[in-house]
Amino acid sequence: AVAEVQLRDDQYTLDHMRAFGMYNYLHLDSWHQDNVYYVDQFGRVMNLSVTLDTALQKPREVFRLPTDLTACDNRLCASMHFSSPTWVTLSDGTGRLYFIKSGKRGSSASEKWEIVFNEELGSPFIVAHSVSFVKCDAHSVAVLLLRVEKDELDTKGSGFHVTLEWVTIAEAKEGDHRYEIIKRRVLQGKSVPHYAAIEPSGDGLMIVSHKPFTFMQSESDKLEENDEAEVSNEKKDPLYYWQQTEDDVTITVHLPQDITRDDIKIHFSPDNICVTLKDQPPLMEGKLYSSVDHESCTWIIKEDKSLEISLIKKNEGCRWSELIVGDTRGEFIMDPSQCSEIAESLMHLTSEVMNPNPEKEKPPCNAQELEECDAFLEDGASLCRFDGDTLKITHIINLGSNQYLFSVVVNPKEMPCFCLRHDVDALLWQPHSDQPENMWEHIATFNALGYVQASKQDKKFMACAPDYSYAALCECLRRVFIYRQPTPLATVLYNRKEGRQVGQVAKQLVATLEANDPILGFQATSERLFVLTTKTLFLIKVNSGN
Repeated sequence: AVAEVQLRDDQYTLDHMRAFGMYNYLHLDSWHQDNVYYVDQFGRVMNLSVTLDTALQKPREVFRLPTDLTACDNRLCASMHFSSPTWVTLSDGTGRLYFIKSGKRGSSASEKWEIVFNEELGSPFIVAHSVSFVKCDAHSVAVLLLRVEKDELDTKGSGFHVTLEWVTIAEAKEGDHRYEIIKRRVLQGKSVPHYAAIEPSGDGLMIVSHKPFTFMQSESDKLEENDEAEVSNEKKDPLYYWQQTEDDVTITVHLPQDITRDDIKIHFSPDNICVTLKDQPPLMEGKLYSSVDHESCTWIIKEDKSLEISLIKKNEGCRWSELIVGDTRGEFIMDPSQCSEIAESLMHLTSEVMNPNPEKEKPPCNAQELEECDAFLEDGASLCRFDGDTLKITHIINLGSNQYLFSVVVNPKEMPCFCLRHDVDALLWQPHSDQPENMWEHIATFNALGYVQASKQDKKFMACAPDYSYAALCECLRRVFIYRQPTPLATVLYNRKEGRQVGQVAKQLVATLEANDPILGFQATSERLFVLTTKTLFLIKVNSGN
């Protein structure tokens, strides 16, 4: 039987359920057609490769985990990810990571799994994603490990946080074939990510999650950052403050201790001002926002050692939006009467009432039109891209009501695609990390899938064919729903209500499995659906090939 790991009593949060309780135990190898893997209770990695439906083989063992899985108390399910056509990353669920050279997979002749790296990496994790790439002439693999860890500081929330560890393993020396860890970085957040994937080049990371993730810093990084923060804080203090009335402008500058009246030189002209202290470069210099009466301008040193400059406006009543054109080092201080004046002038644009004119053609939003299945459990997931070098977010997109549905590998050389709900439809997006202007491309649409899936309260897994020919979802037990794309009709069909001819129809199918065990794994290829229960692997032929 499949090596299912039940949640323990101390794994009681929604995050544990999402990460481990809803885990997909069936692994699709996208590099080789119709090739799936699972781990059984003896710790054997079993493979089923389908070429002909008429000649199905039994699943065969390709690898055996060296550890005794039953001996570990707090273990998670074993997990794997296919980094390339010949490399696999594998976790036994006890906190040990294996990097395996598999040979060309899918045929018993060329497939030989051998361990090239294995190391204990702390508390148990599951492998979320991995990529294999060549950098500086050395073969490397980057792996993303997911953990849900106890958080002693979190007294108000669930008491747990989620970490994603980004581990990079590289060949020690060229031709040496020894691998070692060269980088370990950890992101922390408060929810299990819906989607987390490393870019094919290993230079960045994309995450879709309900709550934000941030990189945890090591001590040396923190010290460096504190130094930088101090420098930038000094910069942030405004150089001068200024106020204005209908007919004048007042500037206040704080002076250093040793400055006397003789050290100050101020030059006024109708359109410019220049302020210098001692022999230093000018403190303020440039073109004024509007003309002044330069002969009436004055300056004094006040008791608190500050310099006060008064400029008389030439055009009375003209409000200045800045003091010196293009100078952002000063801060404008508005007095209360000016604030209320501006507020009053904007009054006509606002209203006390939520919908002051309900009879209008298009009301802002009508909540009655929403159905129960349209209500989202959680608002506001976001999609973030992190840069691997600076560890900072370079892009952030608020997904709002575009609920995340599932992810799928269309092209194994690219990042996995993710499917989002847009109104009633579901749209598939392909990330392109190497194209900053077109980083997310819309590649397919499943009509009405967003609406249909919302009514399936018992759904467990969702998937779609890599050629977009159908989408599918399964419930926890027995039932599988398949939604085909619209296809042209051979016969003439009329829509009775509207009296128009219908050119194409999208069929939907329901398959009921002869099994009483819960569904543990679900994968779709262009021709077939693979459904795994505890003791049975089902194949459903959806498309008849070419």
